[in-house]
Amino acid sequence: MTERVTLERDGGVAFIEFRRPERHNALDVATAEAFLQRCREVDRDDGVRAVVVCGQGASFGVGGDLTELKVDGPLTARRIIEPMHEAVALLAQLNAPVIAKLRGMVAGGSMSLALACDLAVASDGTRFKFAYTNAGTTADLGGSWSLPRLVGLRRAMWLALTNETVDAKQALALGLVNKVVSEDELDGEVLRLAQNLAAGPTRALGRMKQLLRSSGDNGLHDSLATELDTFVESARTADFREAVDAILHKRSPRFTGA
Repeated sequence: MTERVTLERDGGVAFIEFRRPERHNALDVATAEAFLQRCREVDRDDGVRAVVVCGQGASFGVGGDLTELKVDGPLTARRIIEPMHEAVALLAQLNAPVIAKLRGMVAGGSMSLALACDLAVASDGTRFKFAYTNAGTTADLGGSWSLPRLVGLRRAMWLALTNETVDAKQALALGLVNKVVSEDELDGEVLRLAQNLAAGPTRALGRMKQLLRSSGDNGLHDSLATELDTFVESARTADFREAVDAILHKRSPRFTGA
């Protein structure tokens, strides 16, 4: 059997790729378990400084594999969702920024996964569909958490309850993605972004991720206290010392992630 999810490295950039193009990267049990394994490998690798999540073929992914889910819905759903939820949690706490590279159809659980990534770049032909209630079910992979935080409650209600298909231009306007480029430019644009992030102060990027992700759940007092702690922690790093020296001497910094 062809490997369902692969992990490749290019310097400090890790590429996690779904490889079920014949099924538009639908999520079945084997794929979910493979994705979790790849995320665990990235989590253990201190050399990873940016992550790209992508799908082989014409689409990023169409969500759960309904062919497999129809056999024993409750049991199969649990066997797909539990490893995917663990994987989403791992990606959220990584110091490395996580970029979703999107093309084709992005629907259901695959859309929720894209929303869970830190950044998202889409080709101009990408289409988005939340799709869950079309299948008579509710969201997973953090979709109900991410969607209203990205687009606001009223728009989230519309997307989730009507399952309206959104094109790339609309997705950019809504805040579902950060950037839209042509299909020909997508791979190069994402690689440049990932390499730029991988060359940055990794620990500071990771702490910034956590500050932003927790901001909606914390009051101002707690956020101020956390900001103080994380700033002081960052000031202990070699990257901080390098950045200060570079700024004072008017040169470009050379970050190591340390």
